[in-house]
Amino acid sequence: MALLDPHAFDDKDIDCVYVAARRAEAQRVEDVLSANAVDYVVDIQPFESMLLGIFKVERDGVGFYVVAAQAEFCRQRLRDAGLYEGLVDADVGN
Repeated sequence: MALLDPHAFDDKDIDCVYVAARRAEAQRVEDVLSANAVDYVVDIQPFESMLLGIFKVERDGVGFYVVAAQAEFCRQRLRDAGLYEGLVDADVGN
């Protein structure tokens, strides 16, 4: 499936399944979702990272959102692909 216009999910319950910090990471997430025929939307999503291992820094990443009914399937496919760092747990979600 494909990247959709953000308004495509206006009437649906959605979950954020991944926040990519880098472009290459976002491309891998897109590849996994597309290979599994999942429609998704992206949006800027803030996240915290550590600078020099001691300072918390807030940065912007790419949040990947899917229909809530497909969220756990997508999380598992992303885990299977070795994408763990930006994975968003079910209880953190939207």
